[in-house]
Amino acid sequence: MKTTLKPTLIKVPAVTFGFWLIKISATTLGETGGDAVSMSMGLGYLFSTFFFAAIFLAAVFAQVRATRFSPVLYWTTIIATTMVGTTLADFADRTLGIGYAGGSSLLLLCLLGSLFTWQRTLGTVSVDTITSRKAEVFYWITIMFSQTLGTALGDWTSDSAGFGYMGAAIVFGSLLLVTMSAYLSTLVSRVWLFWIAFILTRPLGAVLGDFLDKPVTAGGLALNRYAASAALLAVMLACIWLFPQRASSKAH
Repeated sequence: MKTTLKPTLIKVPAVTFGFWLIKISATTLGETGGDAVSMSMGLGYLFSTFFFAAIFLAAVFAQVRATRFSPVLYWTTIIATTMVGTTLADFADRTLGIGYAGGSSLLLLCLLGSLFTWQRTLGTVSVDTITSRKAEVFYWITIMFSQTLGTALGDWTSDSAGFGYMGAAIVFGSLLLVTMSAYLSTLVSRVWLFWIAFILTRPLGAVLGDFLDKPVTAGGLALNRYAASAALLAVMLACIWLFPQRASSKAH
């Protein structure tokens, strides 16, 4: 008697070169887009956080309920996490006065706690094993913490540590190159290298976004936030078209 195996449904994209290009574009867009709403529109960090959180929750609900992988839905959810991460981190660091170092430390603990709980609950944090709603929820919670941490860490490196926007971009870009080198030349866990790279792309995008829209006197280019966000969205769409996204299927 033949048994027909039902194909495993994974609704996250395969990790390819195109994936990383889109991810960096999305994180940079999250910074300029978040700043556009909270600063340029003058809505403030708290209101903007609630606004983007509502979009994020709606997108995650749609993502979890989806019956197939949708690149548009997935990257919409990623953008929502970067924008709410931007405004939430700014609210905590600046409005509540926690500070960049304090905010980064707290968010790092939350991120590690999420990964630890995910690992203990399901036995793995590999994105190629996200085949249940429980795994999807862990995935998006972890991403939410990583995106918020990235904003605080980017601000701390560029401002408090004194590297400036381009200096901080070089720091995080170099760390990404080290991670890529480890992937190509060592036997370090591919799962953990993925998460290290995923986390590092967020502060890289944050400082690149700040470089684009912050005043010249602060080391930025003072570009219009709406125009910069529109340009970054166009880059994302072009990358999605040039590098077609497919659902992940190969285990690390």
